[in-house]
Amino acid sequence: MKRLSFLIASLAVLVVAGLAQGASSKPAIRYVDDRFGAILTTPKKQALYYWTVEKQAGGKIRCTGACARAWPPLIVRSKAAVPRKIAGISGTFSTIRRPDGRLQVKHNGLAVYTYANERPEQVLCDNVNGWFVVRLRR
Repeated sequence: MKRLSFLIASLAVLVVAGLAQGASSKPAIRYVDDRFGAILTTPKKQALYYWTVEKQAGGKIRCTGACARAWPPLIVRSKAAVPRKIAGISGTFSTIRRPDGRLQVKHNGLAVYTYANERPEQVLCDNVNGWFVVRLRR
């Protein structure tokens, strides 16, 4: 009986810890870059970009195929994984369904992407072929 009680208590702790971890995860964070100031990044500090081609297309996804391999979209499993507001970050978040069916994060109505050839804490492609790092207001 003691064993069963210990097992149930252990499972309960794991479930609660898992729920707490899931609730605290954010799709994006605020990072202060030496050159660009406050920018939007993934939790692993990979810079996030938007593409002016999609801005001009009213927010519709245009980066697919080879473009999406060079500029991987920030993908989430569910809309619930993306809060409308994130503390410390200006603007609003939402999702958009990509042509392949996956959900992509949007910031202020624009889909966000990383750049495949960047390391964390690096910004190499601001103002390159219509790609701009997402800068945050104070």
